[in-house]
Amino acid sequence: MKNLIIALIIGFAVWHYYLKPSDSPVISNIGSDGSVLSNPVITNARSSTSLLPTSTTSNASAYSCDGRTHCSQMRSCEEATYFLKNCPGTKMDGNHDGVPCEQQWCR
Repeated sequence: MKNLIIALIIGFAVWHYYLKPSDSPVISNIGSDGSVLSNPVITNARSSTSLLPTSTTSNASAYSCDGRTHCSQMRSCEEATYFLKNCPGTKMDGNHDGVPCEQQWCR
């Protein structure tokens, strides 16, 4: 029983340590609007910035990043555009021109 309590205390201490935010600066090339910047931005790790994408359009609340990555999984050009701009790992812009699903939705 004593060993179990000691193991739990050590486990909690390790878990708590790893969840503590880092004091080192965060270097990112993603702007607050989700765009890729040419020069990286250095911010304090304790700032109130969020890693989640922020939305500026009113229709964005109708969509959410749910793991879909291909044009065949989209229902409209608007939805594909939202996924391309806000969700990681999409495979909808083959020629990298910023227009998703050109042969299916966004003609």
